[in-house]
Amino acid sequence: MHRSHDGVPETVTHVMAGFGAALLPDLDRCLPPRSLLVVEEPDVVAARDLDRRAAAHPCVAGILTAPIHEEDDLSAALAAVPRPRNVRAVLPGVEYGVSAAAALADRWGLPGAGTAAARVLRDKALLREVCERAGVPQPRWRRATCAADVRSFRDEEGRGCVLKPANRQGSLGVQILDATDDLDEAWRRTVEADEPRLRARRPLPASFLVEERVDGPEISVECVVLDGRVLFRNVTAKDVRPGRHPVEMGHQVPAVLPPGVPERVASAMERLVTATGFRTGVLHAEWILREGGRPVLVECAGRVPGDCIHELIDLAYGGSLVADLLTVLTGSGEVTPREPRRHAAVRFLDCPPGTVLSVSGVQRAEEPEDVVRVHITAAPGKETGTVSNSHERAGYVVATGRGVADTRELLDTTAARVRFAVRPHDETPQEVRCEAGRTA
Repeated sequence: MHRSHDGVPETVTHVMAGFGAALLPDLDRCLPPRSLLVVEEPDVVAARDLDRRAAAHPCVAGILTAPIHEEDDLSAALAAVPRPRNVRAVLPGVEYGVSAAAALADRWGLPGAGTAAARVLRDKALLREVCERAGVPQPRWRRATCAADVRSFRDEEGRGCVLKPANRQGSLGVQILDATDDLDEAWRRTVEADEPRLRARRPLPASFLVEERVDGPEISVECVVLDGRVLFRNVTAKDVRPGRHPVEMGHQVPAVLPPGVPERVASAMERLVTATGFRTGVLHAEWILREGGRPVLVECAGRVPGDCIHELIDLAYGGSLVADLLTVLTGSGEVTPREPRRHAAVRFLDCPPGTVLSVSGVQRAEEPEDVVRVHITAAPGKETGTVSNSHERAGYVVATGRGVADTRELLDTTAARVRFAVRPHDETPQEVRCEAGRTA
């Protein structure tokens, strides 16, 4: 793979901040060959073998390395990325590229989230502050600098609380704490939570917050936005692992909501767009529905959602969410209005702790026509443990159906066919059927 440093190929029309592996198949379909320049941290390029992986995608012209994770001061990143002569759009490929994508777009006079909005979306504490001023419904919260701050908040609440990093992703370091949990140990776990293959290895700023625990069904809202106007909106139902680590174990598109709730969710999302000042791109906001179906903001990302959600939207509605993103990033409002035609869902697979010896049943699981994909990450030899973040899940199944019941039944059957032979720690080998969370 050619990595551009001194010059950028004339064929480049789009720049992606952060290597968005989940987006590249869509970008290969949407963009001409050698039209996409990827900007990424050098440590991440090396850790993820991105030169080799990028070579498999015809749309990629090259990888340019720059300090895009220095979100408090992106001047060095901006200086390291020359403006391609024919550039039309800049998009974030991953969560850690949101700020750099917005800054590059602003620098080059192109549509984007806006630097200020991107900064708010990349810092959950700043997001809480702007939403508080704008009246967006959200939990009670406080910045935390030590375990004592968490203890003080929990004591005031008189019940459990949520501890989380302010600038990470994928449930990394997020803990739901009960009234009796050891907060010194919890603080250590959250502070030490890391993604060494996805983050630059130099020290980067970190901050944390503690929040009120809110109970209720979880949803996310995905929007295509142009100049602050929502052109397309979807609501995704979420299945979240119970217990201390609220890792998402399934998504369903579209969510089936009680009467009146879709209108309340749409209103809250419009208020969120206004509060953040988000201009153009895709938003992915997570909400909890309190008793009575009242949405309470969990967090919001200024990028295409992960966890296969953008693929589920395409399967359910037709069209392409990534193509819609490229459309608005070139300044066009020509996003096709559409309604869902089917249901689509992803089920994330779970595997008991131990050493994976073998995986069986995958081919049989793939047989039904409406099973879109079975993907396994718990390969033989891998050590598995308690799932505490999205990276630790054992795999997933994507399927479609005419309705919620059809899709759920197919996912149940498909997941049950996947079996892991596991050697539990200090025990003899055993074969176990994969247990998977149920979609809502």
